[in-house]
Amino acid sequence: MTTNSLSPAGPLPVPEDFPVEWPDPADEARLWMRDRMHWPDPVSPLAFSVVQEAFPAGFTAAARALAAPLGDIGMRRINTYFYMGAAPPPAASPEEMAAAAARSAAAMDAAMARIHDDWEREYLPEIHLHLSAWEAFDLPGATMPELLAHLEDTLARFTRLMELHFLAVFPAYLALSELDELHRRLLAGHGDDGPSAASSAFDAFALVAGFPNKTVEVGHALWQLSRTVRERPGVLAKLVSRWPSTADALTALAETAEGAEFLVLLRRYLEDYGQRGDKFFDLDRPAWVEDPTPVLDRLRAYVAQPDEEDPARAQQELAAEREQARVRVRRQLSACSPEDRERYEFLLAAASTGVVITEDHGFWIDFRASYKVRRVLSELGWRLVPAAFNVPADVFFLTLDELRETATAERTPDRRALVEDRRAEMARFAAVRPPEQLGTPLPPPPPGGPLNPFMRSMTKFNGRVFGTPEADAPPENPAVVRGHPGSPGRVRGVARVVRDLDDADRLAPGDVLVAETTTPPWTPLFATLAAVVTDTGGILSHCAVVAREYGMPAVVGTGDGSDRIPDGALVEVDGDAGVVRIVG
Repeated sequence: MTTNSLSPAGPLPVPEDFPVEWPDPADEARLWMRDRMHWPDPVSPLAFSVVQEAFPAGFTAAARALAAPLGDIGMRRINTYFYMGAAPPPAASPEEMAAAAARSAAAMDAAMARIHDDWEREYLPEIHLHLSAWEAFDLPGATMPELLAHLEDTLARFTRLMELHFLAVFPAYLALSELDELHRRLLAGHGDDGPSAASSAFDAFALVAGFPNKTVEVGHALWQLSRTVRERPGVLAKLVSRWPSTADALTALAETAEGAEFLVLLRRYLEDYGQRGDKFFDLDRPAWVEDPTPVLDRLRAYVAQPDEEDPARAQQELAAEREQARVRVRRQLSACSPEDRERYEFLLAAASTGVVITEDHGFWIDFRASYKVRRVLSELGWRLVPAAFNVPADVFFLTLDELRETATAERTPDRRALVEDRRAEMARFAAVRPPEQLGTPLPPPPPGGPLNPFMRSMTKFNGRVFGTPEADAPPENPAVVRGHPGSPGRVRGVARVVRDLDDADRLAPGDVLVAETTTPPWTPLFATLAAVVTDTGGILSHCAVVAREYGMPAVVGTGDGSDRIPDGALVEVDGDAGVVRIVG
């Protein structure tokens, strides 16, 4: 992003337990940011190789299609963690930069104007074509050459899906961000009682709440399955019993007629909603359809809830409040200029579709498509046991090039020692807190540059999704954890620090979930929680958007809340203020 000569401070220091060697010296001269929201844990070599091949190409293609003056992005797996850095666009004169900013603004407006049609008529149909192609391929029946050709086809499809991912989310998130910005400029502090009426950080987002989306649908469908369980006492008794493993629970359920009927419904649910792991682009860990433990854990929590807690009812109430809020806002807008009213309605229409796309694209691309890629990689793992690996999952400790070399070798090389070394490396760094930034900081931007308005807009948009980093300073009060408002409301509950969905069975109804990050597969947890607190994210993060759909308080972007909040502590979560207080 810049050279040392432009940054007098030089490269950032690195912790002693996180030594960094730069294979390319130029990398040290760039700023590398850790993406904790999407990749909070160590990433396996094969998962990183696939993402590194598809993600930057998709990002760059979408940025060019939308005339966004953004530099190409680079990705590095540094001490097993995922880091991302962007290169600046080519040098240009002020006139060229101003023209580029104007082209980008026009292209983004055009994309927001057709956001619904692009998604429904172009992007989603193409996504389904790619998914159907994966489903039609006979993985077990393919020869090794056919499987390797299918791997290359898979990587090409995944790259194209990453392009569709960014083509969809750029205008979707920008519409939400700009609606919030315009709302604050025109209407902040203006309620029905006049300018003195209180306003909140969530006023604009209340106008796009309550729309159905695939993420919320996953939780609603699981809730309906839990109602079926409640109607079958035999199934309920076996489900809530403590079994040594999920396999034992499923075997016990299959022993009775009503249990077998339930398993048919469970398999249907998993086929519809279980082609996903626990994290974004989770290529190297089993999906729900492979190991339904997270689904059974949530069912156990849901069956204890009365019918009145149906999350679909809360969404209907949100939709009704949304329409009432729109009536109020349009009355307030009558005092604004025709140009401002027209712009507001334009952004409101785009954001109404955008808020759905922010979740639906993840369901189809980030999770279902990733699962299809995982199946291809896993099949190769099966084929290379026992010649190269002890178990099929060992394949994820190779890079793509190493996998190609292993699968095409005349005599399959033994990769066991390499696998064990890399497994040990991931385990070692899993116990380390990696720095948020590496490399060389950027110099401050020149004031008054022609791209400043565009970059300011992108910075605000980025901050609303990922959150803005807090300054490295000791907290003024150890019992107070500050973050960003995510979802309104104030509530008290017992904090449960959850690092992984495998640990989510400790959550009881009314608890406060404290996590480094949450992803759409965590959403079914929300129906029984009192509140959620995350280290990452801003007001437009997945966690914040879905928490508002469930009507529960959320504080996001605390930075280190999952480290500072003791597990089991009584906490008060103030979603309006973005503050968590450790009460006792």
